[in-house]
Amino acid sequence: MAGISLPFVIGIGSSFVLKQSIAKGSDSAAFLVFMGVALSITAFPVLARILAELKLLTTNVGRTAMSAAAINDIAAWILLALAVALSGHERSPLVSLWVFLAGCGFVICAIIIVPPIFKWVSQRCHEGEPVEEVYICATLAAVLAAGLVTDAIGIHAMFGAFVVGVLLPNDGPFASALVEKVEDLVSGLFLPLYFVSSGLKTNVATIKGLQSWGLLAFVIFTASFGKILGTFVVSLLCKLPLNEALVLGFLMNCKGLVELIVLNIGKDRKVLNDQTFAIMVLMAVFTTFITTPLVMAVYKPARKRSIADYKYRTIERKNANRQLRILACFHGARNIPSMINLIEASRGIQKRDDLCVYAMHLKEFSERSSSILMVHKARRNGLPFWNKGSHSPSNHVIVAFEAYRQLSQVSIRPMTAISSMANIHEDICATAERKEAAVIILPFHKHQSLDGSLNTSRNDFRWVNKRVLEHAPCSVGIFVDRGLGGTSHVSASNVSYRVTVLFFGGGDDREALAYGGRMAEHPGITLLVIRFVVEPPNETEILRVDVGDSSSSTKLVSQDEQFLDEFKVKTANDDSINYEERIVKNAAETVAIIREVNSSSLFLVGSRPVSEVACALKSSECPELGPVGGLLVSQDFPTTASVLVIQQYNNDGAPINLTPEMEEQLPYQDSGSAA
Repeated sequence: MAGISLPFVIGIGSSFVLKQSIAKGSDSAAFLVFMGVALSITAFPVLARILAELKLLTTNVGRTAMSAAAINDIAAWILLALAVALSGHERSPLVSLWVFLAGCGFVICAIIIVPPIFKWVSQRCHEGEPVEEVYICATLAAVLAAGLVTDAIGIHAMFGAFVVGVLLPNDGPFASALVEKVEDLVSGLFLPLYFVSSGLKTNVATIKGLQSWGLLAFVIFTASFGKILGTFVVSLLCKLPLNEALVLGFLMNCKGLVELIVLNIGKDRKVLNDQTFAIMVLMAVFTTFITTPLVMAVYKPARKRSIADYKYRTIERKNANRQLRILACFHGARNIPSMINLIEASRGIQKRDDLCVYAMHLKEFSERSSSILMVHKARRNGLPFWNKGSHSPSNHVIVAFEAYRQLSQVSIRPMTAISSMANIHEDICATAERKEAAVIILPFHKHQSLDGSLNTSRNDFRWVNKRVLEHAPCSVGIFVDRGLGGTSHVSASNVSYRVTVLFFGGGDDREALAYGGRMAEHPGITLLVIRFVVEPPNETEILRVDVGDSSSSTKLVSQDEQFLDEFKVKTANDDSINYEERIVKNAAETVAIIREVNSSSLFLVGSRPVSEVACALKSSECPELGPVGGLLVSQDFPTTASVLVIQQYNNDGAPINLTPEMEEQLPYQDSGSAA
């Protein structure tokens, strides 16, 4: 309210200055109110988009700004109705009073009549069923009728449409269907045309001379000063931090569509002349333009976690009893059953709090209003399932993980990342660091079709995986789902998987084996570990494959030997784990051995094996999976097993080596290169 009242008073004060200089013939009362309204408005849709782009919508600042902007928007429409009632030539005060009282009567009647009708309509629309066209048509007819009534009263037709829009239900299948039907036409066609119309009415050439440009600077200053100061002072009184209070002031200062509506109505009613209209439009453009850079300069909520605080970035660790934190990402319902079955296989049988899973739903953000609403309604990241109230039927994702949490007693926390595909990897990496995850599990960009082949879901998913592999603060696994456990969750007592680890050497393979050892704790899982040992080549037969620096390779071999010795000692008495060493000469023998175990349920492999024969398997089709993972998902390899390709976190931050072909095809190269 402070963000409305102070600029409204200042706007009335500035109107006297304008009236004495460039608006001498304007209607006094109407001009005062129009200026007050124009300076006190905050654009709710524009603010939502700014917050979404800055990833602040679900923060405390974002929620406060959105709530304040919603109140501000409603107040602006009420003040606009008052301004319209006061405007008009040759009107007596009684006519203005009639318009105002009739407008109030219309709002009261709409509040009494509209909600029950649309509540009845919403109850007749069920989730998963198409909404009848008659309901959509009736709604649009009601909007037009409301506009006709307010226009007949003497208020602008937009006011009636706005009132009906406010009273419509916000949730449920009916609201979703209505937005889907109307959104593209309104946002894609009508709204741009309205902005074009406003631009055509704006004659910047009327602003000439030192006085006019001085008045423009004066209006910009008074508009910004009133908004920022009013919001800032009250925020401090409410004990908000200094930077958050200042950011709220900057955010509330942005203008937008409602501002243009007010100015256009004022111009149509002859309250604003061409010069005043141009000054006010430029003020709206400037204040909106500076909002984002000012917020970015002042508010930096993401603070880097100390490296010392984030100890367990890998599954391989000296203290295997420490809690394992997994960030499991998924794009939709198709990924959920296998992801839950993979989590079930990962939980072992030790302690209840031994596994903590953050289930992150990856949603693409677009400029559509429905996407803005989706972000605003998203639950705060990281909150556990404490809310025992009824969930929306459409929120089947939360229901699935809630059911698994209750059955398995595994700590699962829901999360939602809503960003553009160009930078959603930043959300994933930041969340993994904030939650101190040891491994991020990403769905492969291909899904299994009915004939068993893998088809590309969306190529954007592949680039998201690539960027996460490059910038992740922990280990990363890419999960190639071929129906692990079927299309539904398999209970702990019915789990029966054969997991195979293909060990060639290197940190990634050690990470895969460490994960496999954890899975082997589950009573329904048997683990087969196959270590491939390269037979030394003959003098006349030398395999020329570059596997990197020889000193680093020797160091990796010694680490592998030490890790394998510890693993064999630890699992010596475990009948569910079988360890084999197979000597191979070339890639052909390696493929033949892998084919022998193609009946496994799940393969665990490293993405960058340190072995000559593994490097000889190199395929450029899916370089992010590495040579062994690429072989297991290729069409030439007959298997129904799912594959988890793991990249171990390196302190030196060495990214996965991709082929030049993939780098050339990579979209959003500039935006993805900065982490």
